[in-house]
Amino acid sequence: MGQSNLEERLIAIRRHFHQYPELSGEEFETTKTIRSLLEQAGIPILETSLQTGLVAQMSGKKQDPIIALRADIDALPIQEETDLPYASKIPGKMHACGHDFHTAALIGAAYLLKEEEEELNGSVRFIFQPSEEIGGGAEKVIAAGHLENVKAIFGLHNKPSFPVGTIGIKSGPLMASVDRFIIEVEGVGTHAAVPHAGIDSIVVASHIVIALQTIVSRQLSSFDNAVISVAHISAGNTWNVIPRTVFLEGTVRAFSAETREKIPKFIQQIITGVANAHGAQATLRWMPGPPPVLNEEKATELSVQTAEQLGLNVVEPTPSMAGEDFAVYQKKIPGSFVFIGTSGTHEWHHPAFTLDERALPIAARYLAEVAKKALKHFK
Repeated sequence: MGQSNLEERLIAIRRHFHQYPELSGEEFETTKTIRSLLEQAGIPILETSLQTGLVAQMSGKKQDPIIALRADIDALPIQEETDLPYASKIPGKMHACGHDFHTAALIGAAYLLKEEEEELNGSVRFIFQPSEEIGGGAEKVIAAGHLENVKAIFGLHNKPSFPVGTIGIKSGPLMASVDRFIIEVEGVGTHAAVPHAGIDSIVVASHIVIALQTIVSRQLSSFDNAVISVAHISAGNTWNVIPRTVFLEGTVRAFSAETREKIPKFIQQIITGVANAHGAQATLRWMPGPPPVLNEEKATELSVQTAEQLGLNVVEPTPSMAGEDFAVYQKKIPGSFVFIGTSGTHEWHHPAFTLDERALPIAARYLAEVAKKALKHFK
């Protein structure tokens, strides 16, 4: 397939997905469209227990080894603000993270590999994964058995801050772990005019928010990169009553398992100490998410070789505190995850997020070529 024909076709596919975004776990029409596009190209779809998302596979001269390529397919609950002619037609839903780009690129890789299917030295498995944005999608794919016998896995994410033609590749940590916490502070409610008659849960919660920031600055080494953010506070319902309870919610990001393991213990110490000092109570609920994206060395070397072969500008990216459940696959098998430059105007999850579609055939060719290279390497 020629460069211009491939680009034109992938742009049309990506724009369709962009106009009809579906949230995590709701990707039914997206899945149907992917299935139709692959079946029209004669690409076999595997049986699956997944309710949304699908897995396809093609084989060459032999079945083994199996190399997997993965794209996420879900959108975000964001109202689009781009004024594009192909902007989202679904109010309050948008592909503001570029998963429509990832999906189209993987379909493009499947089209390219189909052209030389008989020459493949094994099998390539195409994983169109649901529910990346809320987490759990990768676990569902694994539970459905789609990582069995796979030797290595490769994936990519668009990078708005990189120009088209640039690819960010690094071995080791690339993206952070993603954990969620909820803290509930309980005091004694009272009239705002007589605060001494109660225990002010808002004051206690405020001290907790400030104290949590000392974990990174004072309890962890300056070499242990981490972020602790309180992003949601809820308390009370009127202006002259001090409420009994305050709800705090936030996230923790880290690059190492050791640092990640320490932080909930530190949070518990702080909220217990601050609450006790004021005569209040505080409880912590910890909800672990994906681990850090840790790129395996050999798989990453193949990524670099492939990018250089395609004439891309290879740079070493700064690790991102954003998370990605591609990391869940890497806990099981070697994997490499890269950043593809898309010359965007805004970062991920912004309502005016856009990307340069000229990056689509680049991403598709990268995925196809790295799969071919990996088939020769991972026996």
